[in-house]
Amino acid sequence: MHSIKSTFSHDTWVMPYLRKYKWLLVLVLFLGLMTYLSAAALMFNSGYLISEAARRPDSIIYIYVPVVLARAFGIARPVFRYSERLTSHNWVLRIVSDFRKKLYQAVETKATAIKQTHQTGDILSILADDIDHIENLYLRTVFPIVIGWLLYLFIIIGIGVFSWPVALLMALLLAVIVLVMPLISVAVNGAREFKQKQIQSQFYTSLTDEVLGLTDWVISGRYHDFMALQTKPIDEIAALRKKDHFFQWWRGLGVQVFFLLTVLTLLIWSGVAFTSTKSLANWVAAFSLALFPIVEPFLEISQGASEWPIYQQSIERVNALSNDEPEVPKQETLTVPVKTIDVNHVTFSYPGDDRVILKDVSLSIKRGEKIALLGPSGTGKSTLLKLLLGDETATNGSVTINGTPITHLQDQRAQLFGVLDQQPYLFDTTVMNNIRLGNLNATDEQVKAAIEAVELKPLIESLPDGYDTEVQESGSRFSGGERQRLSLARILLQDAPIIILDEPTVSLDPITERHLLDTVFNVLKDKTIIWVTHHLAGIDHVDQVRFLEDGAFDMQGTPKDLYHDEPRFRKLYELDAGKIE
Repeated sequence: MHSIKSTFSHDTWVMPYLRKYKWLLVLVLFLGLMTYLSAAALMFNSGYLISEAARRPDSIIYIYVPVVLARAFGIARPVFRYSERLTSHNWVLRIVSDFRKKLYQAVETKATAIKQTHQTGDILSILADDIDHIENLYLRTVFPIVIGWLLYLFIIIGIGVFSWPVALLMALLLAVIVLVMPLISVAVNGAREFKQKQIQSQFYTSLTDEVLGLTDWVISGRYHDFMALQTKPIDEIAALRKKDHFFQWWRGLGVQVFFLLTVLTLLIWSGVAFTSTKSLANWVAAFSLALFPIVEPFLEISQGASEWPIYQQSIERVNALSNDEPEVPKQETLTVPVKTIDVNHVTFSYPGDDRVILKDVSLSIKRGEKIALLGPSGTGKSTLLKLLLGDETATNGSVTINGTPITHLQDQRAQLFGVLDQQPYLFDTTVMNNIRLGNLNATDEQVKAAIEAVELKPLIESLPDGYDTEVQESGSRFSGGERQRLSLARILLQDAPIIILDEPTVSLDPITERHLLDTVFNVLKDKTIIWVTHHLAGIDHVDQVRFLEDGAFDMQGTPKDLYHDEPRFRKLYELDAGKIE
């Protein structure tokens, strides 16, 4: 009980939707209850009908009403069942639709920082499993348990009208089924279900990580080790499921035994209470048979309860994902062209990390200016880009565009920034569709003009399918340099005033790198460019260079001035140019 209370104490996923669709839920439970009551009434009526027909076989007049009622209850049960299934799935699908929308919004809100807190497998597990688990919480736990308890109360009250001592005995016998068995299931099988969910979740995460590195497994000759890693959790899950099935068999047997005891109790009581006259004896079979149709929800109560630990973990995971959403500052709209980008005395540390990544960094970039950020790995270049884009917020200081904090301009981010990074993603669709992602309203002529600008027109038009060529997953149809040019065409179509180049040539050979940089700075000559790079190839394209060292600017100036005044810069430049052996 305490775990249930703690799970829902700060819940924003289950309880709000229970309240939102409460009347539809009431209808679902009513229809479910009426399904089993109709079935019980059918058996009750049939028991009386058979007894009365056997006692007076000479005249149908005595059994006419039971015959009509048998037909009515026989029709009512499937009608209520169909209506309950239709309504319950309608209810659940509405909730799941809201769930998925809420989940995708939560992932989108923190998409830029999610890799710092979650592995890819974690997110895939949440997207693939946890919403389905919460859906099953309603279908396999909430509905059966509530309907089972309502039937339990109905039976006890119904018997209590005739005899409270018998009703009390029935209450004790059925309590084993609706209370004791579910508690045992949670304690024994629930722990096993929870462990299985943990193994499955860890397997999801590790398998995703290992599949992403599958090439390295094969290259290193460790294919069998890779397969062994996958076999172990599969075997563990299979063993747990075997124990689960064994437990379910014994639990089902126990439920059936106690249910049989309730039937025998009812049979003995009715045999004593309704045998004083021949007409009263007709009710003996009626009362005894009425219990049989309601054994199904009683069986489902224990199974639904045993799955609660799985649902509990899923509820906690999705709440943890959405409840820690960062507070979004009030958004503003930039109505004038970008004139200046200012980094004002910025200091930054990641939460929970005492290491200072950037130390009192200041930088001013004017409209149309080209700037290169250089420095060894781990000096804060990527962090500075995140601050410029608004993915991170400075610990101290500010990042502004035209004096407006960048965090207040996130609604305009796609209109302000274009990004070309090391591995731009191309989707498994046509060249035209991939480029048009930069501007969904662009015409075919505008897309083709962008492709021509990045010097890919001859290549694309030489392909059999031309602009309708499928680029395949991750753009594998094209080389690294061609993929970068396709992404550059997308940025051209986007037509953002500020372009971020995050080491776009890091995986290219020197000749391809040189040609790509020449193309980039040529087609983006009227844009503001912030270029992160490790070396100085193509550095003559920029207006100023900033070296980051240990989180602070070490050298800064124009390429010409730095070459003249800084021996270190001159040595690096000549090394990249191949002038030093």
